[in-house]
Amino acid sequence: MTSYAPSRTTGAVPDTAASQRRVLRALVASQILSGAGLAAGITVGALLAQDMLGSTGLAGLPLALSTGGSALAAVAVGRVSQARGRRPGLTAGYLTGAVGAAGVITAAALHSPVLLFAALFVYGAGTATNLQARYAGADLAAPGHRGRAVSTVLVATTLGGVAGPNLAAPTGVLAESLGLPHLAGPFLLSGAAYLSAAVVLAGWMRPDPLLLARTVAAAEAGGGTEAGNEAGGGGAATDPAAGAAGRGEGRGGVFLGALVMVLTQLVMVAIMTMTPVHMHAHGHGTAASGLVISLHIAAMYLPSPLTGRLVDRIGRIRIAVAAGAVLPAAGVLAAAAPADSVALLALALALLGLGWNFGLVAGTAVITDTVPLATRARTQGLVDVSVALAGAAGATASGVVVAATGYPVLALTAAALSLALLPAVTVTAHRR
Repeated sequence: MTSYAPSRTTGAVPDTAASQRRVLRALVASQILSGAGLAAGITVGALLAQDMLGSTGLAGLPLALSTGGSALAAVAVGRVSQARGRRPGLTAGYLTGAVGAAGVITAAALHSPVLLFAALFVYGAGTATNLQARYAGADLAAPGHRGRAVSTVLVATTLGGVAGPNLAAPTGVLAESLGLPHLAGPFLLSGAAYLSAAVVLAGWMRPDPLLLARTVAAAEAGGGTEAGNEAGGGGAATDPAAGAAGRGEGRGGVFLGALVMVLTQLVMVAIMTMTPVHMHAHGHGTAASGLVISLHIAAMYLPSPLTGRLVDRIGRIRIAVAAGAVLPAAGVLAAAAPADSVALLALALALLGLGWNFGLVAGTAVITDTVPLATRARTQGLVDVSVALAGAAGATASGVVVAATGYPVLALTAAALSLALLPAVTVTAHRR
C-alpha cells in the first residue's frame, strides 16, 4: 500500500518514494528483457532483407519499416498511457512487438518479402515501447532527479542489449534445428523477450506511476475529489512543471527536446543500420557484427547513470551540446576505419552510441520538465513519433547511399549532419 505523509494543504499527500522504487524495479526487469529483443532484431534485420531480396540498396528497409511502425506505436502507447496509465500502454506495446516477431519468423520460413515487411512494421512496436518506458521512470521523480530516473531505466536495457546480438549465432543454430532459416533465430529471442517484458509490467508495475503522479499533484493542489478522478485515468491534474509551461517555456522546451532527440536518432540509425552490411560485405560473419553492435548498444545505454547525473547537475543544454561533439567524431572514425578492422569499427560505433545517449537523456529531461501532467503521456508519444520517423528516414537513406557511394560517404554525411546540432541547440536554448 502507498504510505501517506502530512501535507500543508490537504493533510494527506501520497509519499511517492517507495512507489518510485517499486516502479523502477519493474521497469528495470522489463528493460533487460526488451533490450535483448530489440538488439537481436537490429543485428540481423538488414542481413535478412538482403538475403531475401538480393539487394544491398534495400538492406536498410527492415529498420525503416520497424522504425515507421514504432512511430505509429508511439502514438498508440502514448494515448493509451494518457487515458489508462503507463502499465496498460507499455504492456500492449510489448505484446504487439511479440506478434511482429512471430510474423518475421513466419515470413522467413515462407520466404515472403511482403509478409516480412508487414511483420517488421508491427515488430517496431517493441522498439517504441522500450523507449517510452523511460518516461515512466520520470513520472514520480523530483524535478532535480529526473535525469537520473530516466538513466536508471535506460541503463537496464544494456544487459539485454549486449546479450541479444551475441546470441545471434546460437539462436540461428536453434532456428535451423527447428527447420527455420538461420537469420530467423534472433527473432525467436525477440518474440520471447517482448512477451516476457509485457508479463513483468502487467504483474509488477504497481502502482501505475503516471496515475499516482496525477493523484499526488491533485492532492497537493487541494483537489481531494479530483484526485480520485485522476487516479481513474481521466481529466487534468496540476503539475509543478506546468508553471514553467505556463510562462511560455512549454513549447520551447518541447521543440528543443524533440530537436535534440530527432537529430541524434537520425545520425545514429543511419550509421548503425549499414555497419553490419558493410562488415558482411568485407568477409566478417554474424559473430563479428554482433560483437560490434553489442558494444554499440552498451555505449547507448551503459553510460546512462553518469549522463543522468550530469544532466541534473550541469544542465540539459550542455549535455545536448556534448552530443553534437561526439557524434561527428563517431562518423569520421567510422568512415576512416579500415573495413577489416573490427576494433576501429567497434570504437566508432561505441562513440556513436555515447552521442545518442547524451542526446536522448538530455532531450527526455527537457520534455519532462516542460510538459504538464495533463498532457504529458500524449505529448511524449507525439515527440517519439518524430524520433521514430527520423530513424526511419535514416535507415531508408542509409541503404541507398551505401549502394550508390559506399559506407564511408554515409558515415561522413551523417557526421556533417550531426554538426547542425550545435548551432540548433544554442539558438533554440537562447530563444527560450
